[in-house]
Amino acid sequence: MQRSSFSIRVIAEVSIMVALATVLSMIKIYHLPQGGSITAGSMVPLLWISLRRGPKVGFFAAGVFGVLQFAMEPWFVHPVQLLLDYPVAFGFVGLAGLLRRHALAGIALGLFGRFASHFFSGVWFFSEYAPSGVSPYVYSALYNGTYILGEFFVSVVLIYVLLKKKLIDIYL
Repeated sequence: MQRSSFSIRVIAEVSIMVALATVLSMIKIYHLPQGGSITAGSMVPLLWISLRRGPKVGFFAAGVFGVLQFAMEPWFVHPVQLLLDYPVAFGFVGLAGLLRRHALAGIALGLFGRFASHFFSGVWFFSEYAPSGVSPYVYSALYNGTYILGEFFVSVVLIYVLLKKKLIDIYL
């Protein structure tokens, strides 16, 4: 029998962080009409687990969160779009774990990965929402960049405060 690479402690941490991220995702500071929102720090638990445990655990936790987001607020037009906007986009938040010793750069990388997935989904599946004469690439970049940039600033501020006040520790 093959042993799992996730210990019970890691699975418990992932479960708690996904649950916390889910609750925080329900507190929307700003919500766009076709989906996407700035929340009360819903990316922070996912970024924290990614920075603490690395990209493998981060991808898993954030991907599970993406599946839960779809279950709570399903919005899809095509199976590929469903994958890009939920488990893949949120899974990319786990990229933060690649830069574990540089939290700000890790946060930026993780949220850029999420942005990239939403961007391509927007170009391929939601270009009809672009105003007349506006490139689907520009529209998708502006639309998705609006809330991802907001999430980035909320996440950076909250993680900075939590680290400075020593309320969380990302280093094992």
